[in-house]
Amino acid sequence: MIRKGDESTKNVTTAGPVLQSRQKTDLGITPGQQIVASGTGAMITTLLVTPLDVVKIRLQAQVKPIGSGHCFLYCNGLMDHVCTCINGGSVSKQWYNRGGHFNGVLDAFLKISRTEGILKLWSGLSPTLVMAVPATVLYYTAYDQLKYSMGYKYETSSSLIPVAAGGIARVFAVSVINPLELVRTKMQSRPLTFKEIVGCIRTAVQDGGVLSLWRGWGPTVLRDAPFACIMWFNFEILKARLMKAFHLEEVTFPVSFASAAIAGVIAAFFTNPFDVVKTHRQIELGEMDALKDAKRNPASTFLIIRRIYARSGMNGLYAGFIPRLGRVVPACAIMIGSYEFGKSFFQRYNEQHQR
Repeated sequence: MIRKGDESTKNVTTAGPVLQSRQKTDLGITPGQQIVASGTGAMITTLLVTPLDVVKIRLQAQVKPIGSGHCFLYCNGLMDHVCTCINGGSVSKQWYNRGGHFNGVLDAFLKISRTEGILKLWSGLSPTLVMAVPATVLYYTAYDQLKYSMGYKYETSSSLIPVAAGGIARVFAVSVINPLELVRTKMQSRPLTFKEIVGCIRTAVQDGGVLSLWRGWGPTVLRDAPFACIMWFNFEILKARLMKAFHLEEVTFPVSFASAAIAGVIAAFFTNPFDVVKTHRQIELGEMDALKDAKRNPASTFLIIRRIYARSGMNGLYAGFIPRLGRVVPACAIMIGSYEFGKSFFQRYNEQHQR
């Protein structure tokens, strides 16, 4: 005979395995909790990765200062942005052209922190967050929602589900956020009020039509969608295999971190030619804007590919691969590791409150 006390104890002890099993067949958290998890991961990633790129830019500018009207690549760990060196007499006072005698990466970290203040390691970050954080939240939330709506189940579903969900989610995020590139460019020189932001968008539409807000969309999608497909395909496989190898019932931070780092390397290798093309295209568009050269038509994506291949062959299309790995791998590992940790936290929280 089972007493009431024994029955309640049995229910408590069996709740955990039941919910762990359920978490392998659905997401187990709300969209709001996903947004918090992805947003927190985005901020952690930018805080950890941005100083590496700021130091890189300062070291490059020490050798060759960035000329007025010229562009440079800035990475905050979430997105790559092409920034334009501001015209005028204050060019040398901008953070990317500020003087300094650095003897390597570590020396630059120490000297910038001591002489200019530690916050200077995050120079230029604020304008880029206008695009990067919303894009990341949209992307990760849409990916998981799509993955489970397609019937994804742990270890039993087709590997093509993460491919499809990753590609669609990335195209969706890029399409929604791309118009904010105009706002980000304007905010590079000074903060904008909401009224000024609306005015910038209205002027751009009047001058170039509605489609001008999605200028540069093609090269971005050409790189980001294949990267997302390849990365999520490998990440889900690696995560499942590591969990099985270590007999884990739920995802841990080390498993997510390692899986994302390896998946990032693989995806970066296969999509590097598209990254080279995207960077060329972004710099061309940025310098056209800086020089007010609206009459010149930017080169098409395939024309840029032909030019690079004709000049340098495949080596040209894989230019900058090692530095890109230095940005992509830690960013993928930190972002996905933090996001998966956040999801696990909310899954445990929901489990406790459902008992």
